[in-house]
Amino acid sequence: MAKAQPVRGTHDLLPDDFAAHGEVISVARQTAATFGYREMATPIFEFTDVFARSMGETSDVVSKEMYSFDDRGGESITLRPEYTAAICRAFISNGLQQNVPFRAFGAGPMFRYERPQKGRQRQFHQIDIEIIGAPEPAADVEVISVGAEILNRLNVLHKTVLHLNTLGDPESRDSYRAALVAYFNDHRDKLSEDSLARLGRNPLRILDSKNEDDRRIVENAPLFGDYLNQQSQDFFGTVLFGLDTLGIAYELNPRLVRGLDYYTHTAFEFVTDALGAQGAVIAGGRYDGLIGQLGGPATPGIGWAGGIERLAMLSGATGDAPRPIALIPIGEDAETEALKIGQALRRDGFIVDQAFRGNLGKRMKRADKLNAAAALIFGDDELAKGVVQVRNLTTGDQSEVALDGLARALADHEGSRV
Repeated sequence: MAKAQPVRGTHDLLPDDFAAHGEVISVARQTAATFGYREMATPIFEFTDVFARSMGETSDVVSKEMYSFDDRGGESITLRPEYTAAICRAFISNGLQQNVPFRAFGAGPMFRYERPQKGRQRQFHQIDIEIIGAPEPAADVEVISVGAEILNRLNVLHKTVLHLNTLGDPESRDSYRAALVAYFNDHRDKLSEDSLARLGRNPLRILDSKNEDDRRIVENAPLFGDYLNQQSQDFFGTVLFGLDTLGIAYELNPRLVRGLDYYTHTAFEFVTDALGAQGAVIAGGRYDGLIGQLGGPATPGIGWAGGIERLAMLSGATGDAPRPIALIPIGEDAETEALKIGQALRRDGFIVDQAFRGNLGKRMKRADKLNAAAALIFGDDELAKGVVQVRNLTTGDQSEVALDGLARALADHEGSRV
């Protein structure tokens, strides 16, 4: 190997990138917590069947994008392409049926083999919330409002538009499916090979086709809203009323669908064109049939996932870099004492940097390069008096401070504590 490079579609999260990701996750975590969502994590890999059953054998993710392999025991294993199925599997495996409504927040890496592009990698990262065991439309309002509040706290809500649609209940979906099959059968000769394969199994997936010929046919396809029964209309009306009450703006998008049969009622996406081509930064929906499909008891659920890379780019998140306290000992005795001073300050929560070599000038240059908040300068004279010289590297002011009062004297240095 001539030059060490990351695998295509992956990238290193260097400290600044990691801080930006951390800022998005921190805002999302804190916001979700105010709604009662508790953080959890699932394994990065699952049995392949968890995702094949939940996402559908004919979906692009399952058929073309999953990282699946046989482990040493001969089991088919898949790296996690999304969080919802994994959390639902955990709900079943851990017998959490008595804990409904179960509210979960998660964040972590996902894996899909697709063409890398801006904001989309083969290893990417998502935040995710799910509420399981709540059939009421108020749950739909809640999860959407969590997403809106996270975007608001990231100061990007105004850069997005909430697209909203309803997929109705199973009865409405069956009626729509029949109408869709009849329509597409009349245009079989113009459908792509992929769409013809989906026509018998999952005709709603044709509505997501990127093929230009398919898209022209889809333009005149029946609309879901024309096949909703009264119960489905009432459910969606309650969701819209709740969003109106909260002042969350939305646009109805009758072409926004989810292809899998376990999706019902509300489907939504927060989309933006601020990153180039229009794309979703948060997308979700209600999946009342998923847990039953995974082998658990019939249990309703709704949730969404958001792309951390895209949210970080959209928000310009940088993650405030810490401003450490720089220790600058002069002389061997001071070097030894610096070990104890650093330990005491770190136990008080300060970020402390100590260079291992260099004279006073070189160490001060290092402190400036690190954007340190203060430099503690001390040699034999200071140690004899039990003091250090504290130089404020923002103002340039310098004062003598007793060692036993050092933590109090440094308390006002912004960004120097964790």
